Amino acid sequence: MAEARASAAAYASASETPTTTAAPAADPPPAEPAVDVAALAKEVAESKDRLLRTLAEMENLRRRTEREVADARAYGISGFARDMLAVADNLRRALEAMGAEAREGLAAPVVAFIEGVELTERELLKAFERNGVKKFDPAGQRFDPNVHQAMFEIPDPTQPNGTVVQVVQSGYMIGERVLRPALVGVSKGGP
Repeated sequence: MAEARASAAAYASASETPTTTAAPAADPPPAEPAVDVAALAKEVAESKDRLLRTLAEMENLRRRTEREVADARAYGISGFARDMLAVADNLRRALEAMGAEAREGLAAPVVAFIEGVELTERELLKAFERNGVKKFDPAGQRFDPNVHQAMFEIPDPTQPNGTVVQVVQSGYMIGERVLRPALVGVSKGGP
């Protein structure tokens, strides 16, 4: 029995040994980060400004690209059309060389040839118009240096000063641009 008491005492003493459970000590408060709110606000404002500028730049680029594509469609054939104007001029000169009164005594094949040249000129002018190239003949209009090129002055007191009285060569426009100015004679000496 003494043994039982000794083992019970040993058990009790083992269970009574104080454990070192220390009460949690008060942790120091977390250190406040050294954040400068003004600097962060400035950085946010700068980032927002860069974003807005980039968006505006992208919108401008989109508009400019659309405008360039539209111009390329409208005016892309300018070089070719300018080269073809010489063909149109030569067809017109060929028809003017053979006046209407000179046609009356010609043989049928020659008249058919002249009619073929007229038809070719009409088709060429129609093709020009389908592609935005328009012929203009400024006879009787006020001289405009933007669309006319004065070749000479004609003294004519019956016409207002600066009126186109003779067209040497017709002009052509492509869209709203001058492809070739009209070569004209301008009146001088009128009211």
